[in-house]
Order: sequence, then structure tokens, then C-alpha cells
Amino acid sequence: MEDTSNLNRRRETIAKSNSRKTNNHSMEEGNDSEMWNSFSNNYRQVQSVLDRNKLLIQQVNENHQSRSHDSMVQNVGLIQELNGNISKVASLYSDFNTDFTTMVHQRKNGV
Repeated sequence: MEDTSNLNRRRETIAKSNSRKTNNHSMEEGNDSEMWNSFSNNYRQVQSVLDRNKLLIQQVNENHQSRSHDSMVQNVGLIQELNGNISKVASLYSDFNTDFTTMVHQRKNGV
């Protein structure tokens, strides 16, 4: 009888331990999913800005080749937009780095 109660207690302990592991694993999977969604959104934003920059550069080159006064004036605004977009990409990468570092530290510390 004593052996049976010890065996039952051991089974309960194992079941509780497995339950905690499953809950922690589910939380990690949720965090992983959230992390990858965040990274994916960030990269989509970056790619969108880079695609816009590609079009701006093409337009600047066309304007430069035409050598007309109006085209050169238009290039000033296009180049200013390019500069702003470059700053935006740098900021997005900085945010990505911060988010990634935070998530790694949280995972390492079991948060």
C-alpha cells in the first residue's frame, strides 16, 4: 500500500512538472510568434522605404540627364525625400536591434 501511494505521489509530481513545461513551452512559442511577426513587420516597412528610394533615385537620374532647370529644381525635393528615407531606415533598423536584444534577454532570463 505504501509503495502504491509513493508511486501515485511520484506520478502527480511528474504530471505537474510536465504541465509547467508545456505551459512554459506554449508561452515561448507565443513569444516566438510575436517576435517573428514584429521582425516581419519591421522588414516589410524597411523594404517599402527601400523600394520607394529606388524609384526616387531613378527619377533623380532621369531629371539629371534632362538637364532642364525644372528637373534640377525637382531633384532638390527628391533628394531631400531620399535623405529622410535613409534616416527612417536607420531608425527602423535601430528599433529592430533594440527589440531583438530585449527579446533575447527576456528569453535568457525566463521572462
